[in-house]
Amino acid sequence: MVVLNQQLAEGVEIARDVVYAQMDGRALALDLYWHPGAGEPEPLVAWVHGGAWMSGDKTWMPPVSYLLGNGFAMASIDYRLSHEALFPAQIEDCKAAIRWLRANAAHYNLNPGRVGAWGESAGGHLAALLGTAGDVAAWDQQGGNREYSSRVQAVCDWFGPSDLLQMGVMKSGFDHNAADAPEALLLGGPVQENKEQANRANPITYVSPASPPFFIVHGEQDDVVPLGQSELLHRALVEAGLDSTLMIIPGMGHGVMELDKERWAELQRNVVDFFKRYLLDK
Repeated sequence: MVVLNQQLAEGVEIARDVVYAQMDGRALALDLYWHPGAGEPEPLVAWVHGGAWMSGDKTWMPPVSYLLGNGFAMASIDYRLSHEALFPAQIEDCKAAIRWLRANAAHYNLNPGRVGAWGESAGGHLAALLGTAGDVAAWDQQGGNREYSSRVQAVCDWFGPSDLLQMGVMKSGFDHNAADAPEALLLGGPVQENKEQANRANPITYVSPASPPFFIVHGEQDDVVPLGQSELLHRALVEAGLDSTLMIIPGMGHGVMELDKERWAELQRNVVDFFKRYLLDK
């Protein structure tokens, strides 16, 4: 995703290419946008980029401008892609980034008790996993800072997969059960031949009353990640007694680039209001 004409708030400092972990000999980095002159420690939102788990990086223009102008810090994180390592490497990396941010919160004037996750597409999947699988200790064994929590207190999921086993039976323009599908490359084989691994990768698997609030956004005409994926996750969260909002955008496909300025601004206001409600105004 590319968000054009972002105007960073006054007083923002960017710490680029900060290494948060070494995984399989690779240095994983994040970019941190923060306000050195802020009085109170700021809540933080971590952005997780999309790209079908196989492409993209932290420089894919994370939509930082709105939150930075509303009392938040933001981090945009890299993680190992599917050609580098199979799942669960990707969520292990995201969890390691959250732990590093908490471990270094004092240096960057961050509030370690108010951390959110926001991602799109594959990044939405990983952000959702950060929310629902916060207590999966097996994914906190790599990357250091294990004395810190990787749990997040709020999740914004933009059109991310939630149940890989159901992707192929929902209306879509792709064969998600194929041997060369992004899901297969993530898991190490076709989804329907790797059901146990797929279930491990499904955010919906870990939904519990301990999961944080969710704000889920999906395009009505998405032919890449079917709308039903967000509907499944939203239903599971509500049935668990959690606060979940599903915003379905008429006419939108897979992504927000086709939105006009008015609808884009409205969506951003909704994102800001969500994170303010659960991370800033508490």
